[in-house]
Amino acid sequence: MRKWQPMGALACLTLSMTAGVLMASEQGKIEPLPRDLEIQLALSALPRHLRDNATVYTLDLAKGFEVARKGTDDFHAFVARTGDDAFRGSWPLTGYRSDILYPVAFDRVGSRAQMRVFFDAAEMQATGTPPAELKRIMQGRYKSGLYKAPERAGISYMLAPVLRTYTNDTDRVLTISYPHVMYYAPHVSSHDIGAGKLGGTDPFVILHGPHGYMIQALGVAERAAIVEEYKEMLERLCALKEFWCLPKQNYKD
Repeated sequence: MRKWQPMGALACLTLSMTAGVLMASEQGKIEPLPRDLEIQLALSALPRHLRDNATVYTLDLAKGFEVARKGTDDFHAFVARTGDDAFRGSWPLTGYRSDILYPVAFDRVGSRAQMRVFFDAAEMQATGTPPAELKRIMQGRYKSGLYKAPERAGISYMLAPVLRTYTNDTDRVLTISYPHVMYYAPHVSSHDIGAGKLGGTDPFVILHGPHGYMIQALGVAERAAIVEEYKEMLERLCALKEFWCLPKQNYKD
């Protein structure tokens, strides 16, 4: 059995076709996921002990995110179809891709800060804001301070077995399995924490500044267990769209 190559979903990466980069264009109309599949994928972002009581959202393509299940704790999970990484870098956002899958979960603090970015973007996209205009608006809101740093330390979970999103602050898109957690780290540098290599298994920092995160990847065995746990879900996603199939090579430390 092949091992999987750990790769940072939100970091600078050097990738090849065998590492799962699919360069074909996938612009076009976004199709909704089957509701049960969307909810399962959203909850897979969380650790097992938080899934039952979390609030889960589904995407109404005409309105934005709506509550699919009201939770009893402070965690919130959803699958973004346009991630916040679409608003980074100077590259032009010329269209909304139909293949982005960005399962993510936030705690109470994050739901009042970073989560707002995803929800505002989804609502504007749903109501017809052109891609280039949306990116301009979102970057302007970051610059003006409208989107503020979290009020205290907290955590965002991205433990799902699959992620397809932009990388390296470019319009390059990849499909990977890289379950990880993100700790809010405003104004923390890589030097401050003695960071390891980007996309590796040691902690590292992305988005240096008020919206920074410290990333901690799961270990090889834990990642393999998550992929195995969600084998049926991954098969369903792969059957829906080729771009959502995990690459045949993955973990390899």
